[in-house]
Amino acid sequence: MKQQEQWTSKIGFILAAAGSAIGLGAIWKFPYMTGTNGGGLFLLLFLILTTLIGAPILIAEFIIGRRSQKDAVRAYRQLAPKTPWYLLGYMGVATSFVLLSFYSVVGGWILSYLYRSLTGSLSGLSQQEYGQLFEKIISNPIEVVIAQFIFMVLTIWVVQGGVQKGIERASRYMMPALFILFIVLLIRSVTLEGAWKGIEFFLKPNFSEMTGETILLALGQSFFALSVGISVMVTYASYLSKSENLTKSAVSVVILNILISILAGLVIFPAVFALGFEPGAGPGLVFVVLPAVFNEMAFGGFFLVIFLILLLFATLTSAFSILEIVVAAIAKEQTEKRRIISWNSGLLIFLVGIPSALSFGILSDVKFFGKSFFDLADYLCSNLALPLGALFISLFVGYKMPRQMVKEELNTGSTGLGVLFDIWYFSIRYIVPVAILAVFLHSLNLF
Repeated sequence: MKQQEQWTSKIGFILAAAGSAIGLGAIWKFPYMTGTNGGGLFLLLFLILTTLIGAPILIAEFIIGRRSQKDAVRAYRQLAPKTPWYLLGYMGVATSFVLLSFYSVVGGWILSYLYRSLTGSLSGLSQQEYGQLFEKIISNPIEVVIAQFIFMVLTIWVVQGGVQKGIERASRYMMPALFILFIVLLIRSVTLEGAWKGIEFFLKPNFSEMTGETILLALGQSFFALSVGISVMVTYASYLSKSENLTKSAVSVVILNILISILAGLVIFPAVFALGFEPGAGPGLVFVVLPAVFNEMAFGGFFLVIFLILLLFATLTSAFSILEIVVAAIAKEQTEKRRIISWNSGLLIFLVGIPSALSFGILSDVKFFGKSFFDLADYLCSNLALPLGALFISLFVGYKMPRQMVKEELNTGSTGLGVLFDIWYFSIRYIVPVAILAVFLHSLNLF
């Protein structure tokens, strides 16, 4: 058995972890959630709750991973032997499997749009025609399955290369490119005539729109934005050396995630307002409204290609981390088996995801509890498994792991946190579980 791989540098780990967190949640979901929930008010709540709730959970996963130096399943076995806590690791692996099965479908949609943008067939359509095109693409069984397959092959190809040669190397190029592309789009968007209305909508809170539901939705967005709850960060942190400062790494990941979310809003809302579109367009904001927005810009086709490449990069970096938790749990540090396990796991996930890909076409009438395959997979992950996973992770670190062990691990690689540790520890034991439970109960419509 070969020694477990490690990240070659702190920046490599931070970029990979940030890439995991910055996916469709930050670039696709955050703008449409902001647009439908009060604009600047939602942004303010998101910033506060990401800092107070999301960051402590992220640190908790880092502690579990680096302390154990094991994959998600064996991490809990090592830290809590002869207890059922290892089931939390299995839940994370199973959730990742289901999550990637429908996540790859959306990745396929992005590839379809990118292909059309490169061939010029996305130019010159009306807003209504962009909506019809989206429906046409997602209902075409051959196209969606082929696009999903290509997306999964790209994901497998990187992950099978391992932590250093695969994930870290790809993230080193993709994450800086993502920021550069966003800056280009930002400059173009905010210089449009009438863009200020969009900037004001996004940055100026309107407290009259404050409701309990808005707070809970913002909490849910901040929670999911950091890719916590399925032990992805447990697996990533297991490849981290003892010399690294966990708190600084977590803060870096949180800041990068918040920065990308804000950049996404500053790219989308000024353009939407400048050209007279509705900010509350919902999930179709990226796939329907933005192509129409870019179509009315000078050099719009070029900027649309840039945006879709950016969105593909972000989606792939998240997919790498989701597949990695499955591969790491099966491989159990047997790095010589990583390649075959990556391909077998990835292709099986692709096959399981085919019904989700067909949910908007030939399987659109097949429902379970009133939900399509795609919607059911999304619901099981987003509304059940993720909140439960994060809740149990906070309870594991807050109550199962000895306080001294937690403090020692968090202080390793740093000069000591002092009173900040006490604040974080109080939060992970009391504030975080209550907040997550509130999101979970709300997602089940129990209050």
